[in-house]
Amino acid sequence: MDTFISLDHGSGGLASQNLIGNLFLKYLTCPQLRDLEDCAVLGEYAGRIALSTDSYVVDPLFFPGGDIGSLAVHGTINDLAMRGALPLALSLALIIEEGFSLADLERIIASVARSSESAGVAIVTGDTKVVPRGKADGLFINTTGIGIASHRHDISGTKAQPGDAVLLSGTLADHGITIMGAQASIDIGGGIQSDTQPLHRLVGALLEEDTGRIHVLRDPTRGGLATTLCEIARASAVDIVIEEERLPIRPAVETACELIGLDPLYLANEGKCILVCDRDGAEEILQTMRRMPEGRDAALIGWVGEGRRGRVSLTTRIGGSRLLEPLTGQPLPRIC
Repeated sequence: MDTFISLDHGSGGLASQNLIGNLFLKYLTCPQLRDLEDCAVLGEYAGRIALSTDSYVVDPLFFPGGDIGSLAVHGTINDLAMRGALPLALSLALIIEEGFSLADLERIIASVARSSESAGVAIVTGDTKVVPRGKADGLFINTTGIGIASHRHDISGTKAQPGDAVLLSGTLADHGITIMGAQASIDIGGGIQSDTQPLHRLVGALLEEDTGRIHVLRDPTRGGLATTLCEIARASAVDIVIEEERLPIRPAVETACELIGLDPLYLANEGKCILVCDRDGAEEILQTMRRMPEGRDAALIGWVGEGRRGRVSLTTRIGGSRLLEPLTGQPLPRIC
């Protein structure tokens, strides 16, 4: 019995068929996938088609709170949700290095299956490639998602308006500091783990009765909150001011960042979203978010100002002001 991936597993022959039949289809049970056609044919849906794709190269592959499999499923679901789209289906493509552990691969595919089943978004098509030793770093995953966006909503990073409120669905930097600790074999303590989770149900609840109050949805992944807010400010040509004392940061994360010398505003999040909305509807939207498990730590963190310079600033706890710039460099390699 094989215990490691060989080049034969990517040949398209008997070893490939056994890998697909005995491992992938053991966990991924969607009828469209089981047919092993060259593409999946979905049903008929009313709305605008939304499409997103992303690749995942996180190191390590397993970390507190998740792994590369759950991260890939959640990340692509969330990219669709950030345009107000209902995710319908995902593709799963893997590039596996020769010699990769079959036991680890099975563990990851099982995680993919659990995550997609829990989210209600099936894996309907996929692909596997095996490359020689030294041509990859264990395992890379690409997921593509397709969804339907309602004509009722026009959500975009270009839609922030002066006077809008800026909300955050939960605590900052949980994923980034978890990966940092795992890479350095440091026990962060405090029960900190990755925040990877799907956000489409939270977004769906917010949009169900929304009448255009929500203008922007973005997930602050690579580059963290500060970089994502800078992208919104520049795309919308507005100034954004956030308040340090309003930012939800777990004490253990804040302590770890201080010890290591990292800024939580620039660390990745994999299960949180920024929401920019009409000021008048902000409190109602915030309460809706807090009633759901994905948004129980939601907070109003700032406002869109009257300026049109595309700048983001932080009002500090002592009343000072700090200009936030997009991330430069890569302080945490391979965080997603």
